[in-house]
This record gives sequence, C-alpha cells and structure tokens, in this order.
Amino acid sequence: MQSKLILGIDEVGRGPWAGPLVVGAVILPLDETKWSELTDSKKLTPKRREELNQKLMTDPAVHHNLGWVMAEEIDEYGLSASLRLATRRAVKPLLASKARFDEIVIDGTVNFLTQTPLEKYVSTLKKADLLVKSVSAAAIMAKVARDRFMYDLEEIYPGYGFERHVGYGTAAHRAALVKLGICPEHRRSFKPIQQLIRYDLHALEGQTSMSNTPVDLAKKLPEEDAITIKKGRAAERQVERYLQHLGHQIVAKNYRTRFYEIDLISTQDGTLYFTEVKYSQFAGTEGCVLARINQAKLRRMRLAATDFCKTHTEFSAFQPTLAVAGVTGSDFRVESWFPLVD
Repeated sequence: MQSKLILGIDEVGRGPWAGPLVVGAVILPLDETKWSELTDSKKLTPKRREELNQKLMTDPAVHHNLGWVMAEEIDEYGLSASLRLATRRAVKPLLASKARFDEIVIDGTVNFLTQTPLEKYVSTLKKADLLVKSVSAAAIMAKVARDRFMYDLEEIYPGYGFERHVGYGTAAHRAALVKLGICPEHRRSFKPIQQLIRYDLHALEGQTSMSNTPVDLAKKLPEEDAITIKKGRAAERQVERYLQHLGHQIVAKNYRTRFYEIDLISTQDGTLYFTEVKYSQFAGTEGCVLARINQAKLRRMRLAATDFCKTHTEFSAFQPTLAVAGVTGSDFRVESWFPLVD
C-alpha cells in the first residue's frame, strides 16, 4: 500500500497530425490493491482500456479530470505551450474540488507545472505510466477520451480513416490527405501538414517537377487567413447586437467545446440558442446561408451544443436550439437569423 496520495499526470496526442492534445490527471485512493491491472496504456487492448476507464469513471474514491487543447490552439500556441496549458486545464478542477494529494508525478522529464504554486509538489519520472498506478490511470483515461473524439471525427470528416489511425502520421493518413486535402482538425503548424498547404499535392505523390507549386499563394495564406478571421469576428459582433435587440441575453461568445467553436450562445424565453455566423462579402455569392451548413457542420454543432449543456447545468431547464445567421457586405449587415429545425 502506498503511503502518499499521488496526483498522476500523463498526456496523449503529442505527435499526431490531427486532433487534440489531452492530458489526464488522476488521484487514486491510498489502497491501490483494486487497481493492480493498471499499467502502460500502450500495453492494453482497446477493449481493456475501455473497461478500466469505465471502472475509474464510476469509482467515487477516484478523483480525475482531463485537460484538452484543440488542434487550432496547438497551431496558435505551439506544442510546448500547449502541453503546459493542457496540464493546467487538467489539474484546475481537481484543485477547485479540494481533492487531497501529497505529491504530483508527471510522466517524462518535463515539469509542465513550473512557475505555478504546484511546482514544488512535482516529480518527473520516465515510464511513470508503467511504474505509478495513478499515472497509468491518467494515461488510460486520456487515451480513451481522445480515441473516442477521433472516432467521432470519422463521421464528421469521412474518408480520412480517423477511426483507425486516430490522427497519427500513417501511410493511410498521408494517402487520404493527398486525396482530400486537410480538414479543420489538422495541425497546420506540423511540418507534414505545412507541406500539403504549401506545395502542390501531386508533388507529394512522387512527381519531381515543382513547376506548378503555388508558393506565392502559400506565402499569402497567413495574411489572408488573418483578414478572414477579422471579418468573421466583425460579423459576429453585428449578430450579437442584433440578437440583443431581439431581447436575447448573450451567454458566451466564441465558446470552444471539444468538438467545435460556437460563435454565439444566447437565451430568450426559456430557449438556449447556439448560433453559427456566416459572412459573405457580396449578397448571394455563396448561396443561401442555410445551404452553407452542411451535414458535417450540423453534426459538429449538435455535438458542441450537447457538450456545452453537459458542462453548464445552470441551463438544464432551457431548450437547446441550433441557429444560423447570415451577414453580408462591407457594412456587415445582418440579412437573416433563424433557428434550425432538425
């Protein structure tokens, strides 16, 4: 029986080309005899990981949480900063719950809690996911959660094989990228993905000629992306004001869930609206705003709304409803806003 309560921390998803980074944080009770089967998650079958994850989730004596950093955030902050951010997101709710621990053990050699009040409690240990049961538990829970997320992505972005390679750089994944291009869940800051953005896809299939490589266009992408984001935010601000004029109370803006970023969340008359904002520079150039909400995006919106409701029980009495708003022109005129009917 161990003499110290250990908060175990481990990450999953450091190296994939797509999907989130997930950090698990787990405190097991002092009596670990019932957890003798916990070990390095890579040594377990998917079925056994699922069984152990369920056992950990349903044991009231086990304190646990996950910290998520999405692909877009990894691109924005970089991998090292994202590892620190995911670790802090994982431990914050445990601290808020006053869960007791005596020591923190992080798998590996890097203390992701430096420059925090928790730094003095941390020990780093290579192969801790094999040697320390609470770290094993953290790795298993993070692995199961991330795998489930990637399985869902296959329904949203079919053809990439996410349910098989879960975002890692396999030959099948590369072949799918050559065929389909990247999707929003790919990490644009990772070298293989940068190559697909920067170079002509045919070159990746083995052609030696680079004469058609759109290098000049690629150099312009960051600036163009920044302009697109700026216009999108301006459109969202106009819709926010429009909804407030209709009597809505704005609950959240640009709220990121595990599945999607929700542009605006508002309430009115007992209904909780999740609004997707679509901007076009010229009216009618991209078709009806409803036509721009395809089935993949609609599914992600539903998943995000469900995720928000699960984590914000103060809105349990409200009826969740998806909505879409259309904004056009240089003056960002709100042309339409309406709920979506399933």
